[in-house]
Amino acid sequence: MHSLVDFWRNLIWTIIRGVAPAAVLCVLLPGCVSLGLDDLSKAAPQISSKMAAEMSTKGMKPESPVLVRIFKQESELEVWKIDRSGHYALLKTYPMCRWSGKLGPKKTAGDRQAPEGFYHVSAAMLNPKSQFYVSFNLGYPNKLETALGYTGEALMVHGACSSSGCYAMTDQGVGEIYAIVARALAGGQDRFQVQAYPFRMTAANMASHKQDDNFSYWRTLKEGYDAFEFSKRQPKVSICGRRYMFNMEFEGGEPRDPLVACPAIVGNSDPELLTRIEAEKQNLEKALSRDRPMTVLAYSDGGMHSSFRDLLRTNGPDKLAASVSGIKYPVSRPAAALSDPFAPLPKIRPTAAASEDR
Repeated sequence: MHSLVDFWRNLIWTIIRGVAPAAVLCVLLPGCVSLGLDDLSKAAPQISSKMAAEMSTKGMKPESPVLVRIFKQESELEVWKIDRSGHYALLKTYPMCRWSGKLGPKKTAGDRQAPEGFYHVSAAMLNPKSQFYVSFNLGYPNKLETALGYTGEALMVHGACSSSGCYAMTDQGVGEIYAIVARALAGGQDRFQVQAYPFRMTAANMASHKQDDNFSYWRTLKEGYDAFEFSKRQPKVSICGRRYMFNMEFEGGEPRDPLVACPAIVGNSDPELLTRIEAEKQNLEKALSRDRPMTVLAYSDGGMHSSFRDLLRTNGPDKLAASVSGIKYPVSRPAAALSDPFAPLPKIRPTAAASEDR
């Protein structure tokens, strides 16, 4: 990836040095690749005194390990850190300005889908010189996605309010997030886990989406979601049998081929946690058996946190772009952002005539 970025940087400097605006660079580069040619000398953001004080109040240290969770439907990103108990605790929830696509995993380059799954981000995947202020690469496609033949690259968490498969957090939001994760990596964490979900995976939310084509995949994601929810410890992620497995120990060690059936399971790292997860599976089955209305979504293109949607509706896309990004990068597909695909649609009751027609 570094060689590809260097190639594009050198090519673009040669052809359009000092001329091309940021919008032109986005057209030239695939996905959300960000080179930051406008300001190669800027320093990466650091943890503010206010954030350091908030960490201290919550029993966290700036260098303690970090974990990130992303929720599409709610358009929120959570940052968790290890506190003095040795477990993860929520540090802060950030509203997301823009993501693209719809609920469901990314499978094909150019589909505008923001990814869903389990990712691990190392220091080499941080970009302090991003076109979108600063960013970090999720590492899509991961080992499972690569084995399944999914394509795409440079899927980021970055600034501004524009997405083509990425998660745009505004310059202010991503700057703070970047500073937190960079300090944890510098403090000794080898890589941090990112859990990207379609929505908060409660039994009720799952049941409301039970007719979605992605439901089987989401059941697997929920196992990882529950493993973290119930333990506040980072789940160990293994890949075999074309799926994620969590906190399992296998005969012969970690599975090597994501497409081959899982080896025999010889243990679980936390039997008590496994019991709680099994109980939650029963709760889900009960929720699925109830006759309840399905969630009907009117997709246009992705989503936006309601706080930003209100600003977009009130001030327009140009003012919103200027308020969330120093480069005033345009809000992607503002009409689609205003449509709010996740607002419940009114229930339609058949008329007498309609009933007769059936």
